[in-house]
Amino acid sequence: MKGIFTLGLSLLSVAQALPSAKASARADGTLFSIGGKTGYVAGTNSYWIGFLTNNKDVDTVLDHIHTSGLKILRVWAFNDVNAKPPSDTVWFQLLSSAGSQINTGADGLQRLDYVVQSAEKRGVKLIINFVNNWNDYGGMNAYVKAFGGTKEGWYTNSQAQEQYKKYIKAVISRYANSSAVFAWELANEARCHGCSTDVIYKWATDISAYIRSLDSTHMITLGDEGFGLPGDTSYPYGYSEGVDFVKNLGIKDLDFGTFHMYPDSWGVPYSFSDGWIKNHAEACKAANKPCLLEEYGAYARCDIQAPWQQYSLSLANDGMAADMFWQWGDQLSSGPSPNDGNTIYYGSANATCLVTDHVKDIDAASKS
Repeated sequence: MKGIFTLGLSLLSVAQALPSAKASARADGTLFSIGGKTGYVAGTNSYWIGFLTNNKDVDTVLDHIHTSGLKILRVWAFNDVNAKPPSDTVWFQLLSSAGSQINTGADGLQRLDYVVQSAEKRGVKLIINFVNNWNDYGGMNAYVKAFGGTKEGWYTNSQAQEQYKKYIKAVISRYANSSAVFAWELANEARCHGCSTDVIYKWATDISAYIRSLDSTHMITLGDEGFGLPGDTSYPYGYSEGVDFVKNLGIKDLDFGTFHMYPDSWGVPYSFSDGWIKNHAEACKAANKPCLLEEYGAYARCDIQAPWQQYSLSLANDGMAADMFWQWGDQLSSGPSPNDGNTIYYGSANATCLVTDHVKDIDAASKS
């Protein structure tokens, strides 16, 4: 999701102690199997949870997600800077041509360590994302500032890719034995405007194979918006952002497909949504891989989003495996978590509709 805001938060120290455990999430045809149970599941996104410095806040959020019946949480495992921020700010990686630094300290990846530990205890599965297409929390442009070139050239910039791989290795080495990991994700909403679709395809092929060499157990996914489908040249179906959803689904080391849905931001009517879901489901079914509606939002309108959930669930045997709304909201020790207009706050009427009722529908469908 574009347009999130950086959090400036105080630091607390946390010890790293992740137990060894085998992955309990995998692809099973066009569905996911979690803990030995195959079926449609629901989840959500929290880009900010890894930047919280109050452990009780992390536990509260994950308690609420778990007790709500959501199975998957997508988090940012990136927080890239080009200069060291103030001492009370969390950052994960300093990018510089003079020498980059991965922050494994108490104001660095130890914050993410605690999220993983807390998720393990509650059985919440995490999609862990390595870099942002957008400038929030550094993103690809932070690499460009450090190593030169252009945003579109990031995918083939040897210095940028070398450091990106170093960062991936640093993160995976911390959590490869964690049962909390649902999947490793290459990027948030990867785009290469005006590029041949071969650019992202070749990059995703290379990076997913690299991740597989580091961890053969957990799933891997791209994290794209699902652009590029045959039969319609209009936005967002076209290939102008350098993404070919069907071609990328064929990459051997990508275990499932992702797509996002924001009719308001994309300037398309809400009636667009069913077709968007159906077309991706059909592509995933043809590839025999699960389809995850990984982000969707309509300015927190239950009456709009609930039918999307119901339609996606109706395709559980035809390509759709899960949906994850953007984004989770909760009350933290410092006040409400960030609200970008799409936030669904725990305990709200929207949460009853889009979380409680949706989970009940999923449970009922699994028994029918």
